[in-house]
Amino acid sequence: MADVILVSSTIVRPENTNQSSPKKIHLTPYDLKLLNFAYPQRGLLFPQPDQETNIIPKLKASLSTALEIYFPLAGRLIKIDNPEDNTVSYYVNCDGSGSKFIHAKAEHVSIDDFLQPHDSVPNFTRCFFPANDLKSSDGISESLLLLQVTELKDGVFISFGYNHMVADGSSFWSFIHTWSTVCLNGSSSHVQPLVLKELSLEGIDYPIHIPVPREMKTTQKFEIPSRERVFHFTKKNISDLKAKANEEIGSSDLKISSLQAVLAHLWLSIIKESRLNREEDQSHIIVAADMRRRLNPPLDAACFGNVTHQAMATARVGEMLDHGLGWAALQINEQVRSLTDENYKTFAETWVRNVKLPQPKISGAPGKADTYLVVTSSPWFELYDNDFGWGKPIAVRAEPNNGFGVSLVVFRGLEDGSIDVHATIPLSIWSDVLVNLSTDV
Repeated sequence: MADVILVSSTIVRPENTNQSSPKKIHLTPYDLKLLNFAYPQRGLLFPQPDQETNIIPKLKASLSTALEIYFPLAGRLIKIDNPEDNTVSYYVNCDGSGSKFIHAKAEHVSIDDFLQPHDSVPNFTRCFFPANDLKSSDGISESLLLLQVTELKDGVFISFGYNHMVADGSSFWSFIHTWSTVCLNGSSSHVQPLVLKELSLEGIDYPIHIPVPREMKTTQKFEIPSRERVFHFTKKNISDLKAKANEEIGSSDLKISSLQAVLAHLWLSIIKESRLNREEDQSHIIVAADMRRRLNPPLDAACFGNVTHQAMATARVGEMLDHGLGWAALQINEQVRSLTDENYKTFAETWVRNVKLPQPKISGAPGKADTYLVVTSSPWFELYDNDFGWGKPIAVRAEPNNGFGVSLVVFRGLEDGSIDVHATIPLSIWSDVLVNLSTDV
């Protein structure tokens, strides 16, 4: 394991508190259903700054300015007990409590240690992330945003963990872009005021009352052994997969997107090597979608908050293997297209009447978890434009495995038109054949 030395851990608060900003943000059904989910964690690998550049004070000062703009990330989660109906409620208190900022050093770890041959991910990366084992409900006592800056032998790794009930990937990367721009320019004069999401959900009163969660017995943490790898799809790979998928479905009305073709290829390839039973086992792929422009009326594309919904495609293993790429892509396409304004609002109204808080981990049942592929993030997010003042990122990495099924974190690739997928695959379904998955198209 890499020798990571903690230099300091501090709380960075907003530079000023805007008295006109909302002090309380109510949480929607889409936020509350994430109470048991882990903080998403992402990291950017940078080249080494000049020796005379003292990056830590600059990063902290610009973070303070950025948190003034993105004030919800500096708040805390508040839990209210409702004894009259034996329920609890949650909201975000925008009190400027601040974000946790960790400064660390790993002077014996180099950029090459991160960027290993064949795009494998080293097993020491967990200690380079700041929010390990935190889940959304921990936002009562923990920062809603945690950051870790680790100085390497010849580079810098800046990682982040954030509470998913407060922000989705679109909002989070918008914040990172603002922070890096303020750090680079030394000014926030170019930044537009934050626009919070405003959802019109009929029949829902805030704060939402949810049943008091049952006391969970303390059990030994169950970790599913897994293999991490970054699959790199070139522009040509993606074009070939998209063309093949669309040719196979043979429809002039439906068009498979580039991302859907890549995900179908991953789904099919992993299932093919998984040793799952053709007749008895089903496989599921869960894809998150940004709902801002799908709603009626549509929301501001840049509005801040969590405005995602999930689509799940399910297929019997034998059916997938018999039908191939185009058919698998079509299953994903159909489920994503079903995420409409009506679908989104109906889910919210139904959820409030019958609250269910999903458990993202299936402890002790790796066989069941192995049948799920969970897709997060998006190739639309601008990752490589985040320059804090000493150069743009050279690589992006995701959080360690969350212990549930196959995790596929999708990023824009460094080369134009490419896509990278940070995959965590349980060893029970891993095959060395998958090493060539991104080129074997």
